[in-house]
Amino acid sequence: MISSGWIDPSEERAQDARPNAERPRRVAIVTGTRAEFGLLKPVMEAVRDRSDLELLVIAAGSHLVQPALTFREVKRAFAVTDSVPMQVAGRTGRAADVEALGKDIARFGRSFEGLRPDWVVVLGDRIEAFAAASAASVGGYAVAHIHGGDRAEGVSDEAMRHAITKLSHLHLAASETSGERIRRMGEREDMVFVVGSPAIDGLAHVEAMDDESFAALGSPAAVLLLHPIGRTNEQEELTAAAAIEGTLAGVDGAGVLALHPNFDPGRDGIMRALLQAPSGMRVERHLARERFISLLTRRGLSGGGLAGNCAAGRIEAGARGCPSVDIGPRQGGRERSDGATVWVPDRAPDQPEAIARAVRTARGLGPVGGAHPFGDGRAGVRIAGLLARLDPHSEGLIRKRCTY
Repeated sequence: MISSGWIDPSEERAQDARPNAERPRRVAIVTGTRAEFGLLKPVMEAVRDRSDLELLVIAAGSHLVQPALTFREVKRAFAVTDSVPMQVAGRTGRAADVEALGKDIARFGRSFEGLRPDWVVVLGDRIEAFAAASAASVGGYAVAHIHGGDRAEGVSDEAMRHAITKLSHLHLAASETSGERIRRMGEREDMVFVVGSPAIDGLAHVEAMDDESFAALGSPAAVLLLHPIGRTNEQEELTAAAAIEGTLAGVDGAGVLALHPNFDPGRDGIMRALLQAPSGMRVERHLARERFISLLTRRGLSGGGLAGNCAAGRIEAGARGCPSVDIGPRQGGRERSDGATVWVPDRAPDQPEAIARAVRTARGLGPVGGAHPFGDGRAGVRIAGLLARLDPHSEGLIRKRCTY
């Protein structure tokens, strides 16, 4: 069994067949946010395409917060087996997240009891993944975790991600560095696989946004996507106002497209700043992943970039040749493409000016094509192959033991 280095998907598929299997393995994949659904989609497709696996899609979290635009995206792509509401529209903050988390560990537990999955698959570090992993691990179901071992500060991402690792049984790391961190946490080496990031899957086939679609978005010279990092709404509003001012100044009068933040604590402050944004900035609630990637691809080819603090600035943007500006500590420690990211420290004394300088630098880089550590775009096939081949009911898998 290969536990480090890249797995060849063709070799993996040849070894995957489970002769005399009584039924396909039931794979419950939990998605809670628009960003993580984009990463999970190629995994879901690869699971769905196998005769020895049965896909169960559970939509949770912000997918279900009204007006629930992203839930409709999930439903258009896959049959949704179950839904688990968590956050409530208009209620944000740490206390609200704690309440949602506690309620939904129980709700996920009931879902798993009814569905009886063989594998529960989660990705990343958010409360939806933590709730699902907690319910599955305590309930005696095998948990497969994608993108474990990464570093990114976020709100409580470091703690949540590594806690999910300890709740999980199969580790599907996006890079060799992340895989090594998981091994050093005492996880079984034979259950740690470096598969690459599913964020890279399919990117090579995405074409640059066409002129008509680009004009419909205001022909932006840059995209701004800023998420909260758990501070007060007032602090987040000040940070967002500086990012808006700096990004607009950095494009020298050309347009900027800003997208709504996620539902982490501090969202309301960023939304206040966006709603007060001056002319020259267009605000959109959401772009479907395919449109978002095609926009980044166009910006990479023609100058411009992505500003903010989302993981896409470190992963997808660089992989598509689009320079990015990383504002503040949210992605601190995350690996990135070579030469693709300009970093602006949090709360610099001249924050708007520093952001403007970084945006101008990113726009001057032109298309970037540096190497990245996130694989070759075949993570979904690798992950599905491992879920088919590895026995989630094998002796000693559910009952974990630290290796040191």
